[in-house]
Amino acid sequence: MEQLAAKLKRIDGRGYKAYKSIAGRYAFPNFELHVDHVQGDPFAAPSRMRVRVGRDTAGFPRETYAGESRRTALEDFLTRRYRDAINRTAKGRRGSGKSGTIGIIPCGQEILKRSSMVVDDEFVEARFVVGLPARGRTILGKEAETIFFKEIPRIVDGALLFANLDADRLWTHVKIAEDQDFIRRTLPDKGLVSFLANVSILPRRSGVDDRPMDRETAVPLFSPPSLETSFTTPNSGVVNGMGIPAGVTLIVGGGYHGKSTLLRAVERGVYNQIPEDGREFVVTNPHAVKIRAEDGRRVEKVDISDFIGDLPGGKSTTAFSSDDASGSTSQAANIVEALELGAELLLIDEDTSATNFMIRDHRMQLLVAKEKEPITPFVDRVRSLYGHHGVSTILVLGGSGDYLDVADLVIMLDAYRPRDVTRGRRSRAGLARGLRSPGASTHGGARRR
Repeated sequence: MEQLAAKLKRIDGRGYKAYKSIAGRYAFPNFELHVDHVQGDPFAAPSRMRVRVGRDTAGFPRETYAGESRRTALEDFLTRRYRDAINRTAKGRRGSGKSGTIGIIPCGQEILKRSSMVVDDEFVEARFVVGLPARGRTILGKEAETIFFKEIPRIVDGALLFANLDADRLWTHVKIAEDQDFIRRTLPDKGLVSFLANVSILPRRSGVDDRPMDRETAVPLFSPPSLETSFTTPNSGVVNGMGIPAGVTLIVGGGYHGKSTLLRAVERGVYNQIPEDGREFVVTNPHAVKIRAEDGRRVEKVDISDFIGDLPGGKSTTAFSSDDASGSTSQAANIVEALELGAELLLIDEDTSATNFMIRDHRMQLLVAKEKEPITPFVDRVRSLYGHHGVSTILVLGGSGDYLDVADLVIMLDAYRPRDVTRGRRSRAGLARGLRSPGASTHGGARRR
């Protein structure tokens, strides 16, 4: 610590590159400071640093990081508290470029494994960046002293010492993550691919704000009786809600009734959510993948022949490549790539799909001869994906009734409230055949392959 102070005094007023001399490790009263990389210019990426607090000083009970779920949640929690402490303590920019800024990775609504924080039996370590202060390219040594000897120690005291943290808030963060992981591991035992707890708040504040909608405005989710299931979690007791079984599930309903919002919640359910997110107990198979059309994406040697046959000119699709894929070829490639990576659940929204990839109605089949149409629509493949490969699908639909023929479950969103309309809905619509039960044979007729 004294050596660092002496170095800063010595380089005060010199050219910016003199900051390189401060790289190294320094002992402070409660922690070690590691200056790993010093930026070469005040406008360059900030300098990379670490603070390491010994286990006895940090004081975190071993139970707070026992097991992978709790350790990940604790590291996530401390990253958030470190950022809060920076916002309370640091003065912010002072000088040219990024001078005077202190930062750590921002966190969203998900509890994720963070490279910014490490907790183990020996120490707690935070990894962050500092913009070393300068005016132009002249070192501001006194400003640097303020950062190293006043601001960073206050940040460490406020974020990395158990005694100075809100213990109830910490324990809630850790335990709720453990419960979500428990449900995620238990989903297959109940034959489910996703679970949405009762009273969950699914809608978000806006398209650019992932925080929950105000509870006075949002409609909480409640499971239809036929889909009600429960989990007995390690920390939160019994949690009741809607279970979505393996197979082919349709989410239908009128526009603006919450279909895409529900699918988005299921999609984010592959991650644990922070307390008070509203989706803390929306949990999904971790091998779920959201599929969409991506016009213009690059595709390199992907076998999409199960969906798209030979193209005009005899171009094969067994090793399809394109610098500018169409909607249908990009969506087919996305599915094949997901399957190659081990996807067990596909999530598809009609609004972000290529129409000609999803369906091909009877009149269009009469107009365009079969030999002239290389695309086998997804409706003809979705059952075999589950029956032959065990890959489930959840689809949001508002305009295609053809999928009713191949669905195991149909959930209707009515004013944001889910209803199980699997049985009886088709007869009221005047359709010819009832929905099949789970595990039934592949969809027949002209679509059987």
